[in-house]
Amino acid sequence: MSRETMTPKERWLAVLQRQQPDRLPMDYWATPEATRTLMTHLGVASTTELYAKLHIDHLVTVTPDYIGPALPADQDIYGCRYQEVAYENGTYSECIGHPLAAYASVAEIQANYTWPSADWYDYSTIPAQVEGLDIYPVRGGGSEPFLTYCQLRGLEQAYIDLVINPEIVHYCLDQLFSFAYANTTRIYESIPDRVNISYVAEDMGSQTSLLFSPQQIHTFLIPRMKRMIDLAHSAGAYVFFHSDGAIRRIIPDMIDAGIDVLNPIQWRCSGMERLGLQRDFGEQLIFHGAVDNQQTLPFGSPEDVRAEVIENIHILGADGGYIIGPCHNIQANTPPENVIAMYEAGYKYGWR
Repeated sequence: MSRETMTPKERWLAVLQRQQPDRLPMDYWATPEATRTLMTHLGVASTTELYAKLHIDHLVTVTPDYIGPALPADQDIYGCRYQEVAYENGTYSECIGHPLAAYASVAEIQANYTWPSADWYDYSTIPAQVEGLDIYPVRGGGSEPFLTYCQLRGLEQAYIDLVINPEIVHYCLDQLFSFAYANTTRIYESIPDRVNISYVAEDMGSQTSLLFSPQQIHTFLIPRMKRMIDLAHSAGAYVFFHSDGAIRRIIPDMIDAGIDVLNPIQWRCSGMERLGLQRDFGEQLIFHGAVDNQQTLPFGSPEDVRAEVIENIHILGADGGYIIGPCHNIQANTPPENVIAMYEAGYKYGWR
């Protein structure tokens, strides 16, 4: 007989509100190839069956329908072009065309480039996306503009711009954040009081340190991110902050800006040790992820995975503020037995 007394939504909200869940919620992030392998291994025909089989408390993600100018198949709304690049177990879509790479000034960009608009989307379809799904938490809106800036300018040039062309960075980020703000606002308006989580993300860390100086983060990112954070809170949504890597130095500043959830907790990175994070930030943040997918999930044994999940529950979930999941997308080289071990351990040891 099931011990569960909460729906996935109630379970997520209990943790987010620092209340007692029946058990810690479990989330799922994976590449399409990894998901297909796992479904085949489990003998299930849909992700719904997969989530039920592994007791995953998945989010329903809502997005508007694109109705803007026709786009080439290999191009996004920003004019960035992509190419499928194969690796051993699947493919990734890599940006190969950077529409703002050739411009040397704000004036040139203004004269030659058209920014996308929230008017290019139909938000009337969103209510149907959550119809009949009241038991699940809803994710919608949010932002990750510097990632888009890197695609618009090219990765190397984007980081050079922070020092050499700050006026271009400021101008473009203003445009990108304004679009994200308008898009998010319209999503909230389409389903009032239904969005529970908004992702306000920027990858700020490498394996060993920050990708930016703290001064650059405060100059270019945090003020604009705080506007998105305040918008989410005004709509009753919790802010899910995603940043890969070694970001220990900037976490207090992100807490001051208002984030609620910290993801993905790459605890093998410098300064991201779990005991230290829990000690210093456990009363201020909900932790999400933390099951390592650089070593443990792809290369460990099922016993290694189970041991790590138990450690995470004991450390990061010491006061209940933890959502179990991989520390990023499960990759196609991860044995399905290890994925199953992660969720079986979470379900066995996550009861409160």
